[in-house]
Amino acid sequence: MKLLRYGPKGQEKPGLLDAQGKIRDLSKVVADIGGDVLTDAGLAKLRALDPASLPVVEGNPRIGPCVANIGKFVCIGLNYADHAAESNLPVPAEPVVFNKWTSAIVGPNDDVEIPRNSKKCDWEVELGVVIGKPAKYIDEANALDYVAGYCVINDVSEREWQIERTGTWDKGKGFDTFGPIGPWLVTRDEVANPQALDLWLEVDGHRYQNGNTKTMVFTVAKLVSYLSQCMSLQPGDVISTGTPPGVGMGVKPDPVFLKPGQTMRLGIQGLGEQSQKTYAAE
Repeated sequence: MKLLRYGPKGQEKPGLLDAQGKIRDLSKVVADIGGDVLTDAGLAKLRALDPASLPVVEGNPRIGPCVANIGKFVCIGLNYADHAAESNLPVPAEPVVFNKWTSAIVGPNDDVEIPRNSKKCDWEVELGVVIGKPAKYIDEANALDYVAGYCVINDVSEREWQIERTGTWDKGKGFDTFGPIGPWLVTRDEVANPQALDLWLEVDGHRYQNGNTKTMVFTVAKLVSYLSQCMSLQPGDVISTGTPPGVGMGVKPDPVFLKPGQTMRLGIQGLGEQSQKTYAAE
């Protein structure tokens, strides 16, 4: 299934994308896409529905973040060896863990704000993993059983705040609008192998990132298991699993960073595409 949320910001309704690409309204079946809806039982209930029995959503509504009320937005850094190399950093021996604040979350096609005085705003296409049941101290062999599904994430980053201002990466990662998620959550039964997905990103039509999740340093299963050793994971938590090479700060000889008025397009095989326009913070 492809689950989504549509409508104005703060008023999103739950939906399902049918085989013909039409949005079907789920608001009389579930309150939203998150929490208990993402458990095995919750997804089984939705899977039993006949999409043709659900109302068609007319027009082209705004698409919101595909998960509601995200409790934790956990991110992994330097999880592609070639991205670590372009960042002039060693491949990590253990996952590099940081957070995005939930106030950064926006829809997949919402505008992205360039922060005040920012000169080093960057892009990162990433595979998102949505947790489907409580996970604590789980084995890697069973870790994918705890995944509800997958989505596209743009881990927008302000490199000066992330790297040059000392301390943790978090403050360069969590500005408002720095977490576009969606367009839909694709349930795990439709993703045969999360380690075999092409992902890409363009800015103003120029392709900067081309990668495949097969080159991750730590697999999705490893990451879910690892994180469950140091925190409990709950349904609706989101993990952003790292980016392949091609980020702006890695462009040689001179890095390239985002400016107001540009358009980012990005996507992952089978998971859909995003498009964001950038604008300057007031």
